[in-house]
Amino acid sequence: MKRKTTLKLTYAALCLALALVLPLLTGQIPQIGQALSPMHIPVFLCGFLCGWPWGLVIGLIAPLLRSLLFGMPVFFPGACAMAFELAAYGFLSGLMYRLLPKKTGYIYAALLIAMVGGRIVWGVARYVFAGIQGTAFTFAAFIAGAVTNAIPGIILHIVLVPLIVLALKRAKLVLNE
Repeated sequence: MKRKTTLKLTYAALCLALALVLPLLTGQIPQIGQALSPMHIPVFLCGFLCGWPWGLVIGLIAPLLRSLLFGMPVFFPGACAMAFELAAYGFLSGLMYRLLPKKTGYIYAALLIAMVGGRIVWGVARYVFAGIQGTAFTFAAFIAGAVTNAIPGIILHIVLVPLIVLALKRAKLVLNE
């Protein structure tokens, strides 16, 4: 039991480190670097690898810590809304992977449920934060931020995350089963 907890802690720390570093790499790609949503990938992976509690915590911490360390994303409302979004990604990917059958198609189902759920949580958080700031967050702003501007990241996540999960599963490195 202790070995499994130590492995989960190690994987979670690795995912947190990747969430902090990956945006530095993709930020060098002018037009689409930010649209690739590089912080999302390690959080999804943490949920799949370690389970929903670890995915939730890493998702919550990553954007806030990155904002404090590097100044990006801007702490409020950006990093705060992302913290809710990524916490939902980690929670839902881990929970759905645990609950759904362990077949390849269900990895995609778990990922898609997490992606939709996280984007809804992000929209609600941005709406609440806009109310606190006395500004508006319209449905058009939600669609632009959650869908239109995120298309490159959505495609990348749908292609990359399941492939990584399948490779790690074959290597017997997934602990959330």
